[in-house]
Amino acid sequence: METAIIAGGCFWCTEAVFRDVVGVSTVESGYIGGSVENPTYKAVCSGETGHAEAIRVAYDPTVISYADMLDVFLGTHDPTQLNRQGNDIGTQYRSAIFPLDDAQREEASAAIARWNAEHSGEKAVTTIEGPATWYPAEDYHQEYWDGEGQRNPYCLAVIPPKLMKLRKSFQNKVKA
Repeated sequence: METAIIAGGCFWCTEAVFRDVVGVSTVESGYIGGSVENPTYKAVCSGETGHAEAIRVAYDPTVISYADMLDVFLGTHDPTQLNRQGNDIGTQYRSAIFPLDDAQREEASAAIARWNAEHSGEKAVTTIEGPATWYPAEDYHQEYWDGEGQRNPYCLAVIPPKLMKLRKSFQNKVKA
């Protein structure tokens, strides 16, 4: 198994998408890229810690490559929005990739270049950050869409369109 850490706005939304991606075994919501040790959800939401809401994905590279993971990531959120995703505004909702080594850093640059080449007239503002310390989010944020999220009006408005985008644009990357 290998690990990818990405931030694409609300971690509930990004987690829901990646739980449906082939080769993914676990998805953990958390915080990364800030200056405060052991941040809380409330502190991160204030925008004052510098952390991004992110997910840490464990995946099988023999089933899905890191490059394909990044293509799914860039293709299922809006990488052109600086420090926001829709109504979620602030640096905690930034689009960012947190490579764990030089090879991942090179793949991240290549993925952003690929996305930009395929979307003439638009430019991804996704940052490549790190190294940085990962902090798991509180337990109630884990697997949120599968539980509380399906009763949350925000999630019901935002997550299904992302899942439809995944199924439409990445049909061969979706779990059966």
